[in-house]
Amino acid sequence: MTARTRLCAYARLVLRITDARTGELVDATPARRGLTRVEAHTRGFDPTNLRVLLVADLLVRALELGGTPVWALLDGERNLPELRAAGAALGVRPFEDDRDAGTGLGEAQVLHVVSEGGATPDGVRVVVAPVHQEGPGDASDGADRADSIGAAGPAGLTAPDDLAEPAVLRLALLTHPRSRPLRLDPAALDEAEGTLGRWRGAVAAWAHRSSRPIPDTVRVALRTAWEDDLDAVGVLRVLRAVEQDAEVPDGARFETYAYADRLLGLDLTRDLGAPA
Repeated sequence: MTARTRLCAYARLVLRITDARTGELVDATPARRGLTRVEAHTRGFDPTNLRVLLVADLLVRALELGGTPVWALLDGERNLPELRAAGAALGVRPFEDDRDAGTGLGEAQVLHVVSEGGATPDGVRVVVAPVHQEGPGDASDGADRADSIGAAGPAGLTAPDDLAEPAVLRLALLTHPRSRPLRLDPAALDEAEGTLGRWRGAVAAWAHRSSRPIPDTVRVALRTAWEDDLDAVGVLRVLRAVEQDAEVPDGARFETYAYADRLLGLDLTRDLGAPA
């Protein structure tokens, strides 16, 4: 890819998001990249509302990576302390309390992240499908547990003894499109745990290699994924391809994973410097 082609490709990348009011993609950023307000609307403390907060966090990260200033707010009906604590454990950045926001800061764009069948505020609405949780002894139709979560935080979504790393839950929630209901069962968490451990170990090993730039095609693929309706699943797909591509140098793999983690928030570089 030539420098001119690369610049043109990057210039076309503008975050677009599906507005649930119309089902159409709209620009998530104002033309001049003015202040954008991202407001998460929650109704309690359960897996679905935690997913809403996580999607809002992902949206904030994507906007900031594109150079857009963001004002993040949380509008919750109840159980806000528990939800904030769980979000913090999952790496969600702090959201201001909507009740303390006053009349606003003159934002040029407002994006509302809501649960399916939840709040219907004016403005662009990003809808998040529900999460259904199953424990080891649940039947296959155990969706009735979707609203059960312990006050201990995100580990309350599963057996606390089985989930020592909250980022496992974050990855499990990011592995499926936000518009589709998610069944969170032990198999899904085991798969996320295996992937996270493998990637962190690989990133720590790649860090010992000579640094190499992210291939232009890979960088564009990552940005195209997350700028296209905040497609975290597409970003994860690119990382899996890079992991398996023998033509990508280890130093470039490291830079690719570190760059993508600015969006994903999985702390993929955590094991750097750890003893083998």
